[in-house]
Amino acid sequence: MLRLHDTLTQQVVPVAPAGSRILRMYTCAAHGPAGLADLRPALLADLVRRVAERAGLRVLACRNVSDLGNGDAASLDADTLALNVRAPEHSPRTSETMGLVIELIGRLIERGHAYATPEGAVFFDATSFPTYGEISGKPGSASDWPLWEPAGGDAGAVWNAPWGRGLPGRDIECSATPLRFLGPRFDLYVGGADLCFPHHERARAQSNAATGQEAATHWAHSGHLLFEGRPAGTGDAVPLSGVVAAGLDPLAVRLALLEQHYRRPVDLTWDGLRTADEELRRLRRRVAEWAESPSRPIDDAHAERVQRALDDDLDTPGALRLLRDLEADESVAPGSKFETFLHFDHVLALDLPADIGRI
Repeated sequence: MLRLHDTLTQQVVPVAPAGSRILRMYTCAAHGPAGLADLRPALLADLVRRVAERAGLRVLACRNVSDLGNGDAASLDADTLALNVRAPEHSPRTSETMGLVIELIGRLIERGHAYATPEGAVFFDATSFPTYGEISGKPGSASDWPLWEPAGGDAGAVWNAPWGRGLPGRDIECSATPLRFLGPRFDLYVGGADLCFPHHERARAQSNAATGQEAATHWAHSGHLLFEGRPAGTGDAVPLSGVVAAGLDPLAVRLALLEQHYRRPVDLTWDGLRTADEELRRLRRRVAEWAESPSRPIDDAHAERVQRALDDDLDTPGALRLLRDLEADESVAPGSKFETFLHFDHVLALDLPADIGRI
């Protein structure tokens, strides 16, 4: 069964709820123009889903997409599709959940965790949540943060609220969305390390204050992502469309990220992506070659080792190394290699059968 590193407890723990066959998972998605940095937590959530489903769990997934200000919902949808990231059951835009946001802010005010100002703003009272900072390891007093902000003269879309016309703060949607679509207690909150502080600290405070309990049982964070030494979320970073324009398969990005453990910082480079693209094409050729041989059962010994690596905190680098060991093992029939690689491509999602019939 899948075990993940819980950022809150700093322990590797089973993520499946005891006695339940459903895994409820929320992914914190784009808060700006969609880029490669947004794709890494989306890939982490996709791997969790695929491994959990192979173990017989039903996964109920939810992902928010900010479409206010500079959020780019359409780009994120297209990029995740290109990376074979399966669509979640619920993926509401912020603009579609404004009623939920306003309702949640009202509840926080009623419970004494937030307050309105005469100017029409609403702030979360940081002193009302003493465990702020436990996810990031940055405990201590925090400044109050905005849950609702009055609209300025140049504001675009604005909404009516009991406190006046305005816009939500950037953190409140990541509480309102999972609480509405996953319930007051869900199993896993997935996001990028770059948003752990303060965004996820605030989301936890808001959700727990509203529900009176630990709303997210576990937290999982993907490591920081750079591209050629620059933060991959900055405006001048190369988007996935730029990778495709360079003649590379978008799944080369997925393979390049799978070659590194999800918790490690990664610096993608053009040379690294070209290497990943070549390896992806090579693996597809090998699978196509094996497809010409008589079918044989999955090699249980190799498959068990690969599965153990995936179950152990999603050790995808280890799983890929073990699959290459299988490729080189001359004692295993080609038909068995074919079936084993296809079996794990349901998790890796690299479209390894793509060249069957083409060689």
